[in-house]
Amino acid sequence: MIKFISFKQICGWLSAGFFIFSLQVQAQELFSFENFDGFEKPGKTWAIVGDVQADIHQTGQLAVDKGQGILANIPTQKNKGEDLFTKASFGDMDLEVDYLVAKGSNSGIYLQGMYEIQILDSWGKAIPSSGDNGGIYERWDDSKPDGQQGYQGYAPRQNASKAPGLWQNLKVSFQAARFDAQNNKIENAKILSVVLNGVKIHEDVELFGPTRGAMAAKEMARGPIRIQGDHGAVAFRNLRITAYDKALPGIKDITYDLYKGRFEEVPDFSKLTPERSGQMEKLTANIRGADEQFLIRYKAFLEVESDGMLKFNLSAPGGAGALSVGDEQVIAASMGNLSGELELTAGKHPVEILYAKVQDWVQPGIGLEVSGPGIRPVQLSDRTFTSSSGPDPILVDPKDRPVLRSFMDIPDGQRVTHAVSVGSPYKVHYTYDMDQGNLVQVWKGGFLNATPMWNSRGDGSSRPMGAITRFGTPALPIARLQSLEQSWPVDTLGTGYKVHGYKILSNDHHLQFMFEGFGAEVADELEILADGKGLKRNLTIKNARENTYVRLANGDQIVDLGEGLFVIGDKSYYLKLENPDQFKAEIRSIDGKKELLIPARENMAYFLLF
Repeated sequence: MIKFISFKQICGWLSAGFFIFSLQVQAQELFSFENFDGFEKPGKTWAIVGDVQADIHQTGQLAVDKGQGILANIPTQKNKGEDLFTKASFGDMDLEVDYLVAKGSNSGIYLQGMYEIQILDSWGKAIPSSGDNGGIYERWDDSKPDGQQGYQGYAPRQNASKAPGLWQNLKVSFQAARFDAQNNKIENAKILSVVLNGVKIHEDVELFGPTRGAMAAKEMARGPIRIQGDHGAVAFRNLRITAYDKALPGIKDITYDLYKGRFEEVPDFSKLTPERSGQMEKLTANIRGADEQFLIRYKAFLEVESDGMLKFNLSAPGGAGALSVGDEQVIAASMGNLSGELELTAGKHPVEILYAKVQDWVQPGIGLEVSGPGIRPVQLSDRTFTSSSGPDPILVDPKDRPVLRSFMDIPDGQRVTHAVSVGSPYKVHYTYDMDQGNLVQVWKGGFLNATPMWNSRGDGSSRPMGAITRFGTPALPIARLQSLEQSWPVDTLGTGYKVHGYKILSNDHHLQFMFEGFGAEVADELEILADGKGLKRNLTIKNARENTYVRLANGDQIVDLGEGLFVIGDKSYYLKLENPDQFKAEIRSIDGKKELLIPARENMAYFLLF
C-alpha cells in the first residue's frame, strides 16, 4: 500500500511554487553516416563525406570534403539520382535529422516510404505552401481535372526555413496507420508534430492516404525511411530514429470513491464513508458531486503487454496525488506534475491512485501518462499529464507594436535586462542589448510572446516565436586592442561606454542605436530586408583611435567563402560585407574561438543572412 506524507506539507509546497519534473529518455537508433550499412543499395549520386559547402549564389552547387559523418547526394546531368531506403522498417516513431540544401534544391523525407515531409530551398518565401520546406506534401489523383489533381497537402504554419548552405534541423513525431487482423485499415496515420529549426509547424495532422510519389499505393503498418534523391543536391547528418513498436499499456475496470472536504492529512479510509462511489470507462476527475475540495480514491487494473521498465507521470492540479502499482509505491503523495518508475512483467496489475484537491480556484483534473522503451507516452486519463488551464498567450503583433523593451533570457547565458526587440512585417525580427550596444539574436516567424511579461505580476521578459539565430554572449562590437593576441573585452568596465538611446529612421522597424565606447561615437543602424532574408547593419564610427577594431562575428568556426562572404559557426548564418574591397577583414583564433575583425572606419556596412 501507499505510504503518505502530510497533505499539509504538500499545501506548503503548493504555496511555495515547488514543482517536480523529469526527463523521458528513449533508446534511439543513430545513423552515424560512417558507411552505408543501414541503407539498401545506395545509388552512385550518394556519398559519405566529411564536410559540405553550398554556394549561396549558384543553383545546385554542393562541394564536399573527404571524411565521414555526412550523407551527401549530388546529382549530375547524366545521373539524376535515385532515392535511398533504410534497411530497417518502422511504425510509430520520432525522427530527427539535420539537413543542408544547395540553392534551388529539392528533396524529401518519406515516412514509411509513403508520406513525404518536403525539403526545399524556400528561403525568404513569404507564404509557404505544402510544397515548401517542412510542408506535408499533397496527395495526387490523375483522374481529376487539371489544377485539381493535388489535394490534402498541408503548408507549414510559418516559413522557418534557413538559407541554402546552412544546416537546418527537422523533428517529426509520427503515428502509423492501424490495421485489424484481416489487414484492413481501421485508423489513419498521423503526423503528431513537425518542428523545423525549433518552430512547431505542424500538429495533429491526419493523413488520409499516401502522399504523391509514395513507394506503394496500399498503406502498411511498417515501412522504411526513404530519402528523395532525384531532385537536387542535399546533405544530411545526425539522423536519429526512436521507434515505438511495443503495444501500449491500458487501464481497465476503474472504480472510484469520492470523499468531500479538505483533506490535509491522509485519512483512515476504513473510518470514512464515501460521498459517492462508482465505475468509469476512463480515468477522470469529472465526477458529479466533486466540489472545490475533495479526495478521490481510484482503483483499477493496468494491462501491460511485455516486460520492461515503465515510467509514470501523474498530474494532480490544485492539490496532491499518489500512485501505487500492486504493493509498490511508485509515486509518493506530492503536488503538481509527478513522476516515478517501476519494472513490471506482462499481465494485469492492480493500481491505486489518490487525488486530493485543496485549492478552490483550480479546475479539477487528473492526468496519468505511461511510457517506456519502445512505448510512446500514452495518456490513460481524459486530461493530459502536462495540460494546464494557464493564461491565454499574450502575443505581440509587430504591426501594432514594432518595438518592445523587456528582459530577454538567453539559453545557457545571462538575462539581458535592457533588451529592445524590433519586429517587421517581413517576419524577420531582432533583439538589441542596450547594455552592450550589440545584437543579441535574430529570428524568422512570429514576433514575441509577452505572456511572461504582462500576465499577472509578470517577470518582465518576452520570448521570440520563430526560428532563432543567436550571437553568443553579448559584448561591445568595438574595442581597442594592443595586439591581435589580446582577448576581446567581455564587459563594458573601463571602456567608457555610454548609451545614447535609439531613434526610428525611415519606418518603424528601421532603427539607429547610439553609444560611446573607447572614445569613439557609434551610430548603429539596423535595417530589416524587405525580402525576408536577413538584415543590413551600417556602423558609423567617429573619433576612433588607433588600434580600434570592430568584431563582426565570433563562433567556433568562421569560413571565408570569398568576395566578402563568410559563413559563421556550424553553418548557422552568413555575413556579407557590402564593399569588401574597402576593408581588411581578418579571421583570428583567440581563446578557443574564431573572431572576424576589421579596423574601425567611419562607415562600414554588412548583411546578416540566415
